[in-house]
Amino acid sequence: MSDRITGLIVAVLALAFAASASQLEEPFFADPLGPKAFPLLISAISFVAAATMLMRPDAEPAWPGLATLMRLAIATIILVAYAYALKPLGFLLPTGIASAALSYQIRPRLRQSVVIGLALSVGLFVIFKYALGLGLFALPRWLMV
Repeated sequence: MSDRITGLIVAVLALAFAASASQLEEPFFADPLGPKAFPLLISAISFVAAATMLMRPDAEPAWPGLATLMRLAIATIILVAYAYALKPLGFLLPTGIASAALSYQIRPRLRQSVVIGLALSVGLFVIFKYALGLGLFALPRWLMV
């Protein structure tokens, strides 16, 4: 039953995505495929996957226990807070805190989690800023003035 519910939700979302993609306007100087091709391809693939889930669902899964669901909810809250903290606080601090907190959830060792958080924060900043050329701010902008 859960596969069919998920398949129905994904099918509706895929159709809505295709409908919104079909409303994209063609720019004056466009590539040969136009701006609609990629979103329509994604929606078509999503719809095929949803139809497969509706027609051939798997056996009913064994759902995780309450403790696991709570850990997933906490991880979701951490990631949402991380997304909101990036702009006002810069990259290093939110990334370090989020990665340390998620690492602690996986294996509750405080010292190891803090080291992982610091290493990921600095390592990802170097990769994103200098190797990929993204316009990230390491610290809050008001500190960098």
